[in-house]
Amino acid sequence: MKSLLPFGTATLHNKTVRANINQQMKIKITILLLTLILIWSCKPLIEETLDLNVQNWIHGSDNCEENIDPPIQIVKYNSTTYILRQNKCTNYEAPFMFLFFGENKALLIDTGATEEDDIFPLYETVKEIINDWSKKNVEIELVVAHTHKHGDHYAGDGQFKGKPNTTVIGLEVEDIQDSFKISNWPEEIVDYDLGNRILKIIPIPGHQASSIAVYDTSTKILLTGDTFYPGRLYVKDWNAFKMSIERLVKFTDNNEISTILGNHIEMTQTPGIDYPMETIYQPKEHQLPLSVLTLKELSSALTKFGNKPTKEVHDSFIIYPVD
Repeated sequence: MKSLLPFGTATLHNKTVRANINQQMKIKITILLLTLILIWSCKPLIEETLDLNVQNWIHGSDNCEENIDPPIQIVKYNSTTYILRQNKCTNYEAPFMFLFFGENKALLIDTGATEEDDIFPLYETVKEIINDWSKKNVEIELVVAHTHKHGDHYAGDGQFKGKPNTTVIGLEVEDIQDSFKISNWPEEIVDYDLGNRILKIIPIPGHQASSIAVYDTSTKILLTGDTFYPGRLYVKDWNAFKMSIERLVKFTDNNEISTILGNHIEMTQTPGIDYPMETIYQPKEHQLPLSVLTLKELSSALTKFGNKPTKEVHDSFIIYPVD
């Protein structure tokens, strides 16, 4: 049926309809954009983290007189997590150290293999990192703890003792129990709060009596000290070591793990081949991170051997019983 409206009136009517449709579309688009902005603003900020599988570490020199690397390598994993490595030319052990920031405390795990601050300025290095962090946040307390009581993990303690706003936790089992409130050693796993950042302290004796693992609920990193790392796993107490590895496997079954980090690298990039002891130059090192699958490989091997301490070479580690 033809329109009964005059031509001019019909044209005006059509323009009005189109204008209304356009206005409605603009309103819908505006509402959609505002909704997307609101949804995006409510999402938690996901911070980028460093890919440790491709991270290059300072690895010494064939001639240390020609070494130009800093005494301590500083690697920023994210804005609240740092990994430090000691230069092999200051000590062949070249241990890793870990610094975690919470809202109230910072926790440094291990203090390296060298006492002298002129050779190995760990306190000044950590203090500088903390000062930079505090400028953007608040002043916080530093707590120094250790993965275990071996000299290459606590040699630098003297640089921190007596310093302001700093606490150094002792090295004996009793010190660890008191500081972290562990009543049932080594079965109990406890929380340690840095201020809106919970770490879990896991007793793992076997390599050494006071060995602990540390799990960061923020990054999902599991630190395993000298109990599990790409190198020679020296086992002092075989049965305790077996039970500790079982405890770690059970923990990984119930908690998300992003990566497992030990305190040394002794394996090469060639499966099953390690660098000789006291090596000061390791240009082709195994990567630092290990996987839960590799941890379970260790657990299976220990179960296979039962109560008989046995040396066995694997691609990424060597089971190495010692007297």
